[in-house]
Amino acid sequence: MSSQINLYEQLANELGDLIARRVFVPGDRLPSIRQLAQQKRLSVSTVLQALRLLEDRGQVEARPQAGYYVRHRARLLALPEVQPDLQEAAFVGINSLLMRVLRANEAPQMVQLGSAWPHDELLPIKRLQKAVASVARREPALLSKVSCYETNEPAFTRHILRRALEWGQIDASEIVVTSSCTEAISLCLRAVAKPGDTIALESATYFVLLQLVESLGMKALEIPTHPKTGPSIDALELALNAGLVQACLFIPNANNPLGCIMPEESKQRLAGLLAKHNVPLIEDDVHGDLCFTADRPRPVKAYDSSGNVLLCSSFSKAVTPAARVGYVAAGRFAQEVALLKMVSSGSSSLFFQAVLADFLNGSSYEVQVRKMRRVLSQRIARMSDAVHAHFPAECSVSEPQGGFVLWIQMPEQVDSLQLHQAALGQGIAFVPGPLFSASGKFSNCLRLNCGNPWTDDIERAVMRLGELVRRQADTPQALRA
Repeated sequence: MSSQINLYEQLANELGDLIARRVFVPGDRLPSIRQLAQQKRLSVSTVLQALRLLEDRGQVEARPQAGYYVRHRARLLALPEVQPDLQEAAFVGINSLLMRVLRANEAPQMVQLGSAWPHDELLPIKRLQKAVASVARREPALLSKVSCYETNEPAFTRHILRRALEWGQIDASEIVVTSSCTEAISLCLRAVAKPGDTIALESATYFVLLQLVESLGMKALEIPTHPKTGPSIDALELALNAGLVQACLFIPNANNPLGCIMPEESKQRLAGLLAKHNVPLIEDDVHGDLCFTADRPRPVKAYDSSGNVLLCSSFSKAVTPAARVGYVAAGRFAQEVALLKMVSSGSSSLFFQAVLADFLNGSSYEVQVRKMRRVLSQRIARMSDAVHAHFPAECSVSEPQGGFVLWIQMPEQVDSLQLHQAALGQGIAFVPGPLFSASGKFSNCLRLNCGNPWTDDIERAVMRLGELVRRQADTPQALRA
């Protein structure tokens, strides 16, 4: 079975690469299934699987009685060379604005393009119901068990260790189970840095990470970030050589909001720099299992030999956010993180750890993430095509390699905070670009959630949003002020 999967994924990647290099351009017809089978000496079923995988990724489309064609895609973000320029580190100040935006986004009757959560219909609710019933019947004591000292449920910890074998190995003594990936990152920041210290972050980065840095009284140093390959390691090296950084906080796999994946050679180089300068990295890997690559990308932790990488994750995106269970493999900082966890919130739910362990036992999780990758890549492609159809021609979009959000860059004269106010008036919620920057950059950018099933309401919302962008782009600055 695995060799068959490898064959069709290899063919899909080969054809996808030809499309990316514009050997086949939008509108081109691919060779027929029989031609590909003969050329590659593969079975017809294997070729068909490869083409369906490309269709899931949004790269090709099937036309009845005509074959497979390369899809017309939205204008992608320009991919400039990232210059290793650094701004001065600064305290973050987004919390008050962020809370106003998020509160407004949660108003009733909003078409929800803001919150970065998958829709309920993607979650394995029935399988989780069985796991809850099974654990309650088998281990009823866990329904009332609370401990300040036993933070890890053994079966859950074993599954984390087993999953890590795919890319390397971590030690059980490193693992601290938390109440979410966010709590894991917060504990790690407190373990590796103090108020006033400087934390290097990607630019753009997830606003919750900026919130955490702000709430802990730390400074942010924004590292220029490429929309395909992630943060500039050259820029980070300059900062490390100058002694400007006490810790790093990155999302190497499926960055939120850009969706980029750091190349393996960059991860290896990053781990080496961290070891050389003895600087810790807090690695947010919550979307690592939802990357669209043939193989799950390795975390930077896979290249860490110094204990400097603190790997944080959870199953909230792929299984359920309701369990409130995350974890960190904290390297040489494990004792500090465990102590901070104990004094701040005690143990995370041992019952729900056991429920997740039950779910992770067997093939349920692999089936679930395969389904989510397929569906989410389709939904991103659909949203990208809608932006292409309804937004002004000057707009461009990201090409996410995982996760379920889309980053849109609009003409420079468009102010996404003003656009947000106008969109709220029409019942549309999104997240404006400045909330993904410590210094308020990306004023002409916004992020859309693609995790919901496509509906007429979403189509109309994207159309209206495009009209609002066009109206603002065409209005002179003096009249908008």
